Amino acid sequence: SGLAANFSARSLVKGKAECKLALQRAVGLEENADVPIIACISRLVAHKGYGLVTAAFPKILEHYVQFVVLGTGDWGIESFFRMAAQEYPGRVSANLMYSAELASQLYAGADLLLMPSIAEPCGLSQMIAMRYGTVPIVRLTGGLKDSVPSYNPTTVTGLGFTFGSITPGDLLGAIDRGLEVYENDRPNWTALMERGMTTDFSWDQSAAAYEKVYQQVMR
Repeated sequence: SGLAANFSARSLVKGKAECKLALQRAVGLEENADVPIIACISRLVAHKGYGLVTAAFPKILEHYVQFVVLGTGDWGIESFFRMAAQEYPGRVSANLMYSAELASQLYAGADLLLMPSIAEPCGLSQMIAMRYGTVPIVRLTGGLKDSVPSYNPTTVTGLGFTFGSITPGDLLGAIDRGLEVYENDRPNWTALMERGMTTDFSWDQSAAAYEKVYQQVMR
């Protein structure tokens, strides 16, 4: 698999921890099992929401987090993350390239995947991340809205943390909510990871939903 450890929903905590330390070594982050890692795996362009990320970045790093980026895109956004990695060594890692192997390590080793897209017709990264027990933070648009129901602390349901407005403040709010659960409610955080790993995103589910709509229309 190329990962430091294989894991399933039943062996999640130990396997995830091993992959996390391996990721930190691979991308030059401080090796620390406790600090939450936020990952971005994307083309670094405005319509993917990276203007929001750069605007919110100082506030994001006021939290006890590590931040790792993988991708290429607009020169200005690439430059921002290159400089951030220099300014925050051990906390920010900028990997401005395409690497399927490193992407797998990120999915397996990160705690949160950030997808702040302005528009996203489908999106695969959020579903891949959930299979690895990495919790998505997404903007409520297109396929992201369809595949990531918002975490509800009252009913303890949902698969990730979401925001609607295209503003740095709303992005920060979703990150704040995710980190609150990570830091202060580990049982529900683990349950959140397990729900993501065991959710069925196959066409069997989609076909059944389409069939249900068809039957309702035909009545």
